[in-house]
Amino acid sequence: MSGRTVHVDNVEVKSVSLASVLQIGDSNRIQGFSRALAVQRQAEIFFGNEGNFTSYRVFSEPLPLSPITEQVQMSRQYITPCIRIGKIGVTGVSASAVVHLGNTRHVSMEARVKHIRQLLPEPE
Repeated sequence: MSGRTVHVDNVEVKSVSLASVLQIGDSNRIQGFSRALAVQRQAEIFFGNEGNFTSYRVFSEPLPLSPITEQVQMSRQYITPCIRIGKIGVTGVSASAVVHLGNTRHVSMEARVKHIRQLLPEPE
């Protein structure tokens, strides 16, 4: 894997949760995936049988990824063999997110969220 070396003096991460990754060093493949139901209700009610992802089309539809047909020419010129960073501060990493310090060959990330708002009927 070609690339430059990353030198970091200090990394401070307060929280890494929900299938997230703090990766220090090179990796061949990073693949993140997250699904979430975000329900906002006017009244605090929980029915007990909620949260079935298969009930919502957004979680099963194929992603509309268009093929890349353009010819891409790329040249790299590394003036220095390393990237020097003094300090990295991260408050939080969540929902299959990745903080990565290093080189990666392949990256694929996907997040699907269904937002639902349920309001009480207006009084007549």
